[in-house]
Amino acid sequence: MFQGRRAESQRKNTELPMAIGDIEAVVLSHAHIDHSGRLPFLVREGYRKTIWSTPATRDLCALMLADSAHIQQKDAEHLARHHRSSIAPLYDQTDVEETMKLMTAVPYGREFEVIPGVRATFLDAGHILGSAIVVLDCEEGGVRRRLAYSGDLGRSGQPIIGDPQIPKAVDRVILESTYGNRTHSPLADMQEALAEIVRETAARGGRILIPAFAVGRTQEILYDLHALLREQRIPELPIYVDSPLAIDATGVFSMHTEVFDQTERMVRDVRDLFDFRLVHYTRDVEESKALNNLRGPMIIIAASGMVESGRILHHLAHGASDPRNTILIVGFQAEHTLGRRIVERQPVLRVFDEQVPLRAEVRVLNGYSAHADRNELEAWLTATAAVALERPRVWLVHGEAEAQDGLAGTLREHGFDVAVPNPGETVTL
Repeated sequence: MFQGRRAESQRKNTELPMAIGDIEAVVLSHAHIDHSGRLPFLVREGYRKTIWSTPATRDLCALMLADSAHIQQKDAEHLARHHRSSIAPLYDQTDVEETMKLMTAVPYGREFEVIPGVRATFLDAGHILGSAIVVLDCEEGGVRRRLAYSGDLGRSGQPIIGDPQIPKAVDRVILESTYGNRTHSPLADMQEALAEIVRETAARGGRILIPAFAVGRTQEILYDLHALLREQRIPELPIYVDSPLAIDATGVFSMHTEVFDQTERMVRDVRDLFDFRLVHYTRDVEESKALNNLRGPMIIIAASGMVESGRILHHLAHGASDPRNTILIVGFQAEHTLGRRIVERQPVLRVFDEQVPLRAEVRVLNGYSAHADRNELEAWLTATAAVALERPRVWLVHGEAEAQDGLAGTLREHGFDVAVPNPGETVTL
């Protein structure tokens, strides 16, 4: 699903790259809405074949697609009331229910037949819970090819989930490039950076407002706050997770501890990683509104991650103009989103059609990104090439132009045959 400018996104989201009847199967890498968000639209248009995913991805999609349908409905109602215009939702809850009936879950490492001549295996991508590198073994006319699609590739050493795995003997790679021209701060530095922000904001009596993706980032931030509190490195502040979707997603995390990284001490030693004394889950709308009337320092984690919808907008409407507060950005912010405008520190933000001055401190911790950076992408590809029969050909996707061009240049310097395909371009394997 495309996000950003409403009209442009709607146009992109309603265009499909091929006829429904030509799609023989769907293999889904992970549950993030930019990857899964149009599946119910596909079903609404007539798709009735299998959608393959990992078990955790299936369970997360049940939540996230229902939430997506709800947001679209509310947005359509808001536009109809206030702008006398209408953009129809891509799908509704009935379409989501039909989509879930088509989803078949396969765990990591177990090969399965997608269609005759194509077999697939999911490997851990280390991005979010259940995220997968998709390895496709394809045979046609006596020719065999092994294609690895990275999906969204994570970082080694992230809390909770495992590190990205290395596929063997691949000769074709489709690689993401979100941070292809940048490097992140070391993950080891993120906890202390978070602690510093909490201490400084608490000292001036402010709130830490964290727009966070409901799946993955919310749980990582909770994990680190839990660790910092256990080690008494931050003051005891109330922590509010103000997102029904994030609350439900955290429940899915607790259901799938089989894919947690058992090398981490806190994973092994703490029974309830996400349920501790200072954390409060505010599901009810009235509870959420009541947070604006509370006094004193606090931490509020709320969706959406790119600040395009959800309860974080209410908190920004009340808190962005207060210089005591901190808006903490902990994830990638796409072009034309409110999150990107906050990162750019634009002096005035448009929230709910109101002009809100940005006086709060803005801090950005890109090290929390669940995406591998330029060096990590190259390292993963180099490791993949090391266990291949010959150096694989590479296509770059999932990145803005500067990121793709930057990564392509880096990889070519290291001897890789790299292409950056144009939208709609077809590649023959």
